[in-house]
Amino acid sequence: MLLVYTQKVTPRVSFTFKHIFTRILDIQVSFTTKIEEFIAYEGIKLSYTKQVLGNEFFVRSNDFLFHQGIDYVDIQISKWDDVPCFFQMNSTSPIPFDIFAASFYLLSRYEEYLPHVKDEFERFPAEESLAYQNKFLDLPIIDVWAYKLRDLLQEKFPDYKFKERSFKFIPTIDIDIAYKYKYKGFVRMFGGTIRDIIHLNFQDVFERFFVLFKFKKDPFDIYKKLINLQKKFKSETIFFFLLGDYSAFDKNISFNNLKYRMLIKDVADYAKVGLHPSYYSMKNDLKLKKEKKRMENIVNFPITRSRQHYLRMELPETYQNLVDLEITEDYTMGYAQHYGFRAGTCTPFYFYDLDFEIQTPLKVFPFAVMDGTLKEYLKLSTKRSFDAIYKLASEVKKVNGTFITVFHNESVSGSGQWKGWDQKYVEMIEKLTHLEAE
Repeated sequence: MLLVYTQKVTPRVSFTFKHIFTRILDIQVSFTTKIEEFIAYEGIKLSYTKQVLGNEFFVRSNDFLFHQGIDYVDIQISKWDDVPCFFQMNSTSPIPFDIFAASFYLLSRYEEYLPHVKDEFERFPAEESLAYQNKFLDLPIIDVWAYKLRDLLQEKFPDYKFKERSFKFIPTIDIDIAYKYKYKGFVRMFGGTIRDIIHLNFQDVFERFFVLFKFKKDPFDIYKKLINLQKKFKSETIFFFLLGDYSAFDKNISFNNLKYRMLIKDVADYAKVGLHPSYYSMKNDLKLKKEKKRMENIVNFPITRSRQHYLRMELPETYQNLVDLEITEDYTMGYAQHYGFRAGTCTPFYFYDLDFEIQTPLKVFPFAVMDGTLKEYLKLSTKRSFDAIYKLASEVKKVNGTFITVFHNESVSGSGQWKGWDQKYVEMIEKLTHLEAE
């Protein structure tokens, strides 16, 4: 048990210390505001205040975790050895910055509450983030800091036995469009054919014909293959299904379609599933509630996982709505434009609501990379795309964190513009599950 002395145990302090010590370093932590109790404690201990008290491990505190509300924060980047850091403090502490204030700034997504320029889909863009601007977006920097802190604590308390956590890999699949050609109705089928003819996409015209007349399997129908991959490599794949009403950004087949409902039920029998709330659900609690109810009526059990379509979320409204609807896991935390660690960590954490200054029950699972980011935003080749994935995975492995990828049934199908991605995806599952087993 780690005992922490601080002059005041605020919700921000409790939230941040528990993420770093309990969730990353697997150390139970307790707090005291009584100097006598702290000095008498003979175990591993840390003071988080302005002045060192004795022979404990000391981290000089910034006032950030003792404030409430949202104000402009002046951030200056410095280095801790070769690792970027901020909230630097001049003190006798072995750490040259307030690791806890810096971690809270990233975990709470404090910068997303401040004025910023949104992208075309009303999202907080990676380019606006501190991590992108200072070139540490591709590092799970909080976990890196935590492991460096652990090494210093081990030097200070050599008899303490630290536990080792294990690297974990979670592949996830978003189902934006369940089938490329099937079950879309005559109007959409006819419109799609005319569009392909106008754009001289005759290969798609013929493919549509062969699929609709059952001479060929629909290219996006790769669900059995994915389930078999999960069985073979014992990977814990999570599927997120879009059930919103049809719109310019939500083009899945109807949630009323019997074949689609059967597909969702079949997948849910063999894998974990979640809701993929539609484009316009970002700040619309009624729409979110309706779509969640649709999915629960199909699978006949409560839905507790979610990832926003187009990764559209606005803090804190989107997460507040998820909490109200008893969604307990969200997988939206990442960027569409760039790969990396949006919240600075590869360890799942709880959403801290800055509006109310409380930790909520919503657990946030940050992903590191998405297929569309690599191919459509960054224009990387197939080889360079998967090289980037493995590089990110190696960074997560160094801190034994959780590595989450986002693919779509379209990209994993290997059809059209995604040619070759199907084989590379299988290689990735094999490689990363082996890494998990090491």
